Amino acid sequence: MRGLRAAALAIALAMPAAPSVAGEAVNLILNWTPTADHSPFYYAKAQGWYEKAGIDLTIEVGKGSGVSALKVGSGGSPFGIADLATMLVAKGKGADVVALMSIYANTGQTFYWLKSYGVNGPKDFAGHKIGNPPGDASRVMWPAFAKAAGIAPDSVTFVNVGPTAKIAALKSHTVDIISDFYNEHDLKVIEFGKDLGYLNWKDIGLNPYGNSLVVNGAYMAKHPKLVEDFVRITQKAYAACVADVAPCLKALLEQASGLDKENQERQWERIKYLMTDEFTTTRALGWIDGERMKKDYELVQTYLGMEKPFDVNTAFTTRMLDGSIKMDASKVKR
Repeated sequence: MRGLRAAALAIALAMPAAPSVAGEAVNLILNWTPTADHSPFYYAKAQGWYEKAGIDLTIEVGKGSGVSALKVGSGGSPFGIADLATMLVAKGKGADVVALMSIYANTGQTFYWLKSYGVNGPKDFAGHKIGNPPGDASRVMWPAFAKAAGIAPDSVTFVNVGPTAKIAALKSHTVDIISDFYNEHDLKVIEFGKDLGYLNWKDIGLNPYGNSLVVNGAYMAKHPKLVEDFVRITQKAYAACVADVAPCLKALLEQASGLDKENQERQWERIKYLMTDEFTTTRALGWIDGERMKKDYELVQTYLGMEKPFDVNTAFTTRMLDGSIKMDASKVKR
């Protein structure tokens, strides 16, 4: 008997191991370089949550919402992060892209300037230089802001400034004004103090949905279960990071170089505020409201025009969201 067991063991050891089943290769293109608002993706990946669902995730650094929306819309990446108004612009040009989950339920778009440069508000923007990257959502949506502010869209000059060079450009007076997300607000306050002026777009009556998870429409039709799994894992990750951001930032900092931990912690506090509204706290974390999307569509159509008009209901879906996962407003500091 002992000899039979030994022989069986020898045969088993000699047999080739069963090949491991590789997950579906999935790419996610970010809107910009990775920061705190992307940390849930890195955390979920580090925890193996995507892998367990059969998703072999690659996270690609982005170059603006306009770029990510078009890449997803053309099928170059199944998933992406994009400002929703910018995504609607891309969809109006024929991009096959659908919003799955809001990250910023409120717009993060903010303009910053120095009062010492003679700028005290949007009425003073005319004749000044605004620094931001070519694919920046605020540049795409600038005509909407200009009209809401009562200034001519062509009254300013845009200067190409990379995401990480905005503060330096403003400080050196290479530009007079910069656009940036509200989650980076604290860095400007620390750098410029009382000389800093700023305006969030919401304060001028423009509050389109901000950064959101988007998907290629054809890809979603072909892989509905994978897309649902991806969305729900992402929801779970954001909820976990709202509860305790420390392990999420640890995962981010291990994969993205050049980030300051304290700055990312400050960013996350602002991000939680941007994530919170009446729907994300009651319906589901990441919920996209149909009436708000209609207003966003009208905003884009009014200010920018729609090359190929479409039914806004085809631009988003909430059916992939897990309604049991909600934004915890008690974690938001006012």
